[in-house]
Amino acid sequence: MKYCCSFLLLLLFGISGGFAQDKVECWGRYEISLPAKVKGNPFDIELTATFSGPDTTLTVRGFYDGNDTFKIRFMPVNQGVWSYVTQSEIPVLNEVKGRIECIAPGKGNHGPVKVDGTYNFKYADGTRYYPVGTTSYDWMHVAGNQPDQTVKSLELSKFNKIRMLFFVQNFDPDYPEPSMFPFEIKKITKDEKGKPVYEWDFTRFNPAYFAHVEACVDKLARIGVEADLILFHPYDGGRWGFDRMPLEAGVRYLKYLTARMSSFRNIWWSLANEYDFLRELKPEYWDTFTHTVVENDPYSHLCSIHTYTAKYYKYWEPEYTHASIQDQAPVEGFGRAATVKNIYKKPIIFDEVCYEGNMDNRWGSLSGQEYLYRLWQGLIVGTYVTHGECYMDDPKDYSRDFLAVGGTFQGESWKRIGFTRQILDALPNPLHLCDSSWDPYTSTAGENYYMIYLGKEIKPEWAFDLPVKNAFYPRLKEGVRFKVEVIDTWNMTIAEWPVVFETTAPVKDRVYDKNQGRVRLPASPYLLLRITEVE
Repeated sequence: MKYCCSFLLLLLFGISGGFAQDKVECWGRYEISLPAKVKGNPFDIELTATFSGPDTTLTVRGFYDGNDTFKIRFMPVNQGVWSYVTQSEIPVLNEVKGRIECIAPGKGNHGPVKVDGTYNFKYADGTRYYPVGTTSYDWMHVAGNQPDQTVKSLELSKFNKIRMLFFVQNFDPDYPEPSMFPFEIKKITKDEKGKPVYEWDFTRFNPAYFAHVEACVDKLARIGVEADLILFHPYDGGRWGFDRMPLEAGVRYLKYLTARMSSFRNIWWSLANEYDFLRELKPEYWDTFTHTVVENDPYSHLCSIHTYTAKYYKYWEPEYTHASIQDQAPVEGFGRAATVKNIYKKPIIFDEVCYEGNMDNRWGSLSGQEYLYRLWQGLIVGTYVTHGECYMDDPKDYSRDFLAVGGTFQGESWKRIGFTRQILDALPNPLHLCDSSWDPYTSTAGENYYMIYLGKEIKPEWAFDLPVKNAFYPRLKEGVRFKVEVIDTWNMTIAEWPVVFETTAPVKDRVYDKNQGRVRLPASPYLLLRITEVE
């Protein structure tokens, strides 16, 4: 195909979209804008750029952004000077060269989240990351100021991750049509009920839709929230047909999306929500879609896929960085979640364990206390549990349903998230059961640092009693002195017991206090004991 091109101007942008600049912070975003008028479908144009910097070379894909403009986005991963050169069959887009300086990251910029070791996460700068997330499927696509209110609610609540849909959701037949779609519309007809029927041009995208999603992801980054972006979902029902795209259309969409958004440091890829309900897509498509995302993301962002309840996926495949599981059973009792962790040997996030709410069904009617209980049943063994709430006054009134449209939280468990994160952030290391096959209650965060979750049990006292085995840390010895703090995870209080305990010599596989000491407990459920060494 012959293209006629004209070079008009070269603009370089950072994350805020400013004017030409030579510096960008580490894990920030650098954008090259290349105006060029071409014949044919501009979305067919191949454009890449190779960035060479300190000890690293990365090749990133460019994309057409509408208005006769092509763009390349780059996230520098090391401080220092980077040079770049573009590659394209279009002469005016080819061999464009430049240099940038990557400077120290700004306040609050810890870089993208990565897997740390086998079971945990950390930011690129080494800061520990404990995912305590929530869910709001359609919050980005709601009209008015609702999206801004959602961001405010997230900031207030202290959640640090949100699961959300890229494609709009079909709540019910009367739900209003969205103002934008991700693809160009070929034509619109009407069905027998007068509802619109769309015919899409899957070879041409609507950059404005993508730009809106990107703006929302940037808002999340500013408040320290990771964007777990769900790339496909079954909640379309054929209304728009995004749940039944041809394979080649899906691959094309994923390549375009990753070209645009891989440079966003807070992005996570979730291939689908309840992928097994996307029955128009063949099972083998998911391998193709996953490989497409992973191969076109030069920064290797976190990647997983979500299934229907208790339908466990092949998360051991190397493309999946962690398991994204829908199943409440592992967090309804002590030690169960550890079994899932031990099977997959990867970080485990129970992304759906039913929701707090008032819905007349079994998945949206948890109390706030029950959700918090399930959260801690996951956390205490070193797995992670995602929140969601769905309060509705009417089956078709979604205005208060945060799970659906965001806005303002209505429940009670969200108020405990900041307190929960304070406990996690104080840990010297991530939690792991001390002796998982024998003691499902006691976890360790390092040498002589223990936590015991009592759950719903209410008892008058706790006798000092710890396992000798301490996971992969040194075994507990005689003569270690400990303090015990009683943490009420629901009422958000911490009380230190005014007695110091000292360990006995091991008695079989346990140690006790030399004075047979005990801690008197309040008559409340959801207590957590923090047991740490003192001088």
